Amino acid sequence: MVPSVSPEHLPIAERVEELLAAGGPLPIVAAGDPVLRRPTRPYDGELGPALLYRFVDALRVTMRAAPGVGLAAPQVGVALRIAVIEDPAPVPEEVAVARGRVPQPFRVLVNPSYDGVGPAGAAFFEGCLSVPGWQAVVARHAEVRLTAQDEHGRAVDEVFRGWPARIVQHETDHLDGMLYLDRAESRSLSSNEAMAERWSQPTPHLAARELGFTLPE
Repeated sequence: MVPSVSPEHLPIAERVEELLAAGGPLPIVAAGDPVLRRPTRPYDGELGPALLYRFVDALRVTMRAAPGVGLAAPQVGVALRIAVIEDPAPVPEEVAVARGRVPQPFRVLVNPSYDGVGPAGAAFFEGCLSVPGWQAVVARHAEVRLTAQDEHGRAVDEVFRGWPARIVQHETDHLDGMLYLDRAESRSLSSNEAMAERWSQPTPHLAARELGFTLPE
């Protein structure tokens, strides 16, 4: 008898082909799965152009169906340094202004990394498709410089501000084995129900006062 091979030990391309064969949105891995806690492998052509484009399209379908504004490869069980982002920013104007949330077109980030630009920070509630049902306040750089490649291998070197900077940091952190909870203010942890009932304000200042945590200046 030939021993079975668990999915996490399949060659990367074979694993991706297996995921894509099912069709439709890919299953999203939840917190507690080791794949979310391991740094990913830098992408170096493991999938080949055709399979990479199919995988990127599946990430887009999955992100939109969830729905979310970003999705990293390990969130579907693939330990490659690839993520996608997209944000139509369908929020009230006062929320958009407070959070610096502006629409972002669909983008593919291959081997991304970021550095903070300047001393400014921002703290807002944040959620994650791999931690369903919960949100927490996370302090992040207000502005970052992203370096990466796109799906065609073209260099990306761009500065992101406000909410787009938050998305870039969140998704790149996934590729380093980090969840937003690792950076979150633990006293701010709130269910989606509590968010809808109590903490839907443009900023988390009321939540900080009522839940007893301090926002960075």
